[in-house]
Amino acid sequence: MTQPMEPTLDALRNPLARYVAATRPAFLSASLMACFVGLAIARHDGLVIDAELAVVTLLFALMAQAGTNVLNDYYDALNGTDAQNSERIFPFTGGSRFIQNGVMTQAEMRNFGFALMAGVAAAGLWLMAHSAPQLFYIGLAGLFIGWAYSATPFRLNSRGWGELCVAAGFLLVTVGTDFVQRKGFSVAPLIAGLSYTLLVTNLLYINQFPDRRADTAAGKLHWVARLDVRQARWGYVLVVMLAYMWLLIAVVLGWLPLFALVALLALPLSVKAARQLLRHAAQPKQLGDAIKLTIAAMMAHGVLLSLALILG
Repeated sequence: MTQPMEPTLDALRNPLARYVAATRPAFLSASLMACFVGLAIARHDGLVIDAELAVVTLLFALMAQAGTNVLNDYYDALNGTDAQNSERIFPFTGGSRFIQNGVMTQAEMRNFGFALMAGVAAAGLWLMAHSAPQLFYIGLAGLFIGWAYSATPFRLNSRGWGELCVAAGFLLVTVGTDFVQRKGFSVAPLIAGLSYTLLVTNLLYINQFPDRRADTAAGKLHWVARLDVRQARWGYVLVVMLAYMWLLIAVVLGWLPLFALVALLALPLSVKAARQLLRHAAQPKQLGDAIKLTIAAMMAHGVLLSLALILG
């Protein structure tokens, strides 16, 4: 598999392009889709979508993930994991390489990350004023997860809590998007968003296999690092099973419309990715296609689920 070229200062002389690229914009689609699922469940429940609130919510979510991405690069530079990562599959694993390749300094990445988080707080306050004050708790939880995922003293991913952080963080995006429209809490976005967020979690999980050796040396002891490779690979299969079983259970119990089963069409992509991981878990350089299939599965599932909720 041919990998894209890593970023260099010569290629990113334009400051605006440099700062945008530092957020890893291609991966912000995960938050975008989580918002779409939240809007879709609100629409399914009969709400008239407020376009202005929806747009600000989308920007809020994208900025939050962008800030998390930038801060993760900063803290991974501090602990040295990205610098010693020789088995990375760029652009999927091993960080953005902005610090390691001299595109931006550690201080610039740190300041940019916290500036994005400040923007998230400002957008959250505006949304609170136009929805309900309880949105504060969703926003606070999201900001904490985004920061504590990599930052000391918590370093949640290094302690084996990374997968839970990703699942909770993206589920909060879906819940928060629904909350802004509904102006109150509901269990509906939790039910609707769980299968999608589990598939997003599997993207983190599979990305940790190429990073495993460097992460272990740096003390990032997530589950892929803690377990033997032959054991760790089955974690991906387990998450796939949980995601699609939850969708089936939610439909059978009447929590989601029957048409939501169309999201099962993403299952073959997940199965193909799982097979490749089972085959190549010990050869991380061979996992590029499996990572792409994981991304395709989560996006296809999110799109189909959102359409089913709107049309169903």
